[in-house]
Amino acid sequence: MSKFTLNRFLSYFFRGLLFVVPLALTIYIIYEILDWLDSLIPVNIPGLGLIIIVVNITFLGYLASFFITRPFFIQLEKYVVKIPLVNILYTSIKDLIGAFVGDQKKFNVPVTVALTEGGTILKIGFITQTDLEVLDLPGYVSVYLPHSYNFSGNHFLVDKLHVKPLNMNGADAMKFVVSGGVSGLDEKVD
Repeated sequence: MSKFTLNRFLSYFFRGLLFVVPLALTIYIIYEILDWLDSLIPVNIPGLGLIIIVVNITFLGYLASFFITRPFFIQLEKYVVKIPLVNILYTSIKDLIGAFVGDQKKFNVPVTVALTEGGTILKIGFITQTDLEVLDLPGYVSVYLPHSYNFSGNHFLVDKLHVKPLNMNGADAMKFVVSGGVSGLDEKVD
């Protein structure tokens, strides 16, 4: 086999790999999550457990929105937050979910944070609190800096002077950071 043919073969193989692996992993992860959710309610019809869960969650949300049943949910939450270790876990999970799907979304204000004095090294993050006077830190904001290729990050309290708004939407900024800077930017097509 000639070197040209081998290089062309490898080029096609890696191009195919670039298409197949992300697609296969995405399908696999979604399948595993749906399978796990479906297994929470053991019924012999695939997908029925998931449908039952979605319907019940939607019904609970519907009930929690009425002024008649709302006090019940508020009272239940008051009891839950009084339990010592459960309080930390419950409120953290509730706040995290609320940051993505609640009325007060938190990851929709992307900014850059200067990590050096001259501002030559920047990191993309998201403002999660705009006023920290309650912590006796006037002029500071709360910024979450996600890690690349990971579902974790760092949280910093930063002087507003070192924070600059970023001209992109929150979803694209998160995609850009989590992917290590390889996706999330709209590429101009000629």
